[in-house]
Amino acid sequence: MPNYQGVWSLSTQFQNASGWPSPPVAGRGVIAGGTTTNVIQFVQTSTLGNATDFGDLSVARFGLAGGGSVTRGVFGAGYASSANSNLIEYVTIASEGNAIDFGDVTVARRYVGCASSSTRAVFGGGNDGGPDNVLDYITIATTGNATDFGDLSVGRIATSGCASTTRGLFFAGEVDLNSIDYITIASAGNATDFGDMTYQTQETGACSNSTTGLVAGGEGISGSAVDTIDKVTIASTGNASDFGDLTSASQRITGFSSATSGFFAGGTRGNIIDFLSFSSGGSASDFGDLTASLSYCGATSNVHGGLS
Repeated sequence: MPNYQGVWSLSTQFQNASGWPSPPVAGRGVIAGGTTTNVIQFVQTSTLGNATDFGDLSVARFGLAGGGSVTRGVFGAGYASSANSNLIEYVTIASEGNAIDFGDVTVARRYVGCASSSTRAVFGGGNDGGPDNVLDYITIATTGNATDFGDLSVGRIATSGCASTTRGLFFAGEVDLNSIDYITIASAGNATDFGDMTYQTQETGACSNSTTGLVAGGEGISGSAVDTIDKVTIASTGNASDFGDLTSASQRITGFSSATSGFFAGGTRGNIIDFLSFSSGGSASDFGDLTASLSYCGATSNVHGGLS
């Protein structure tokens, strides 16, 4: 019998061809900000457990979005000190510490989404006094201000984003509550219609591995939180399909991922972190807890689907 050190708490998702549990890629999910806090926290994506303190943003803000490479996490825009923020900050994911100034997004706004590859993070949508269709991007390895990328097909408040190594997706949001846009991350330009979600919503969380995008929760058209999780195949356009359910309904949540699992954290239901397998779907399971009950956080990981 192979002698793997330790017990992989998510071992049912890490089976190799012989049936033995395979050691997962060591990864970190980093969650930043949220309502009334500047706290940055992290989890190890390969083992169940509660989040741990990572450091602090320079200022408390919410409605920000996160992206990153295998080394850096970046967090852009948001709402701070009673005003929209244009701030972008970064952390080194492997080592805890406070965030460092990176530059500015092109338009100060809150409730944005982000889709990132190994090299670029693209921030989309938001509220700058109304629904915004702005797309702007940064090169993750170098600090500096964001550059205009193009436009979403429609202004989107409280959108969420995810990516493969080539494509970025932006889901729903006010004012078009079920449409999905896509971009080619390496080449600037306007977003193109991808398809529709199975439900109408805003304030969702999204995440992906290299092939599959998941979007979950949000505020439904009734004004109540929903527990739905939708799935899309990123490489091919088309409508989403129902994938499963969160452990409980929530809006204002955030998403991040590993190569095998999607995670959804925080929101109106409190400090809960859910996870589920990209390969099997179904109902999500409890992963652990955030350090506090938070909404409108930004999140990323160093093992998400946009990384090559």
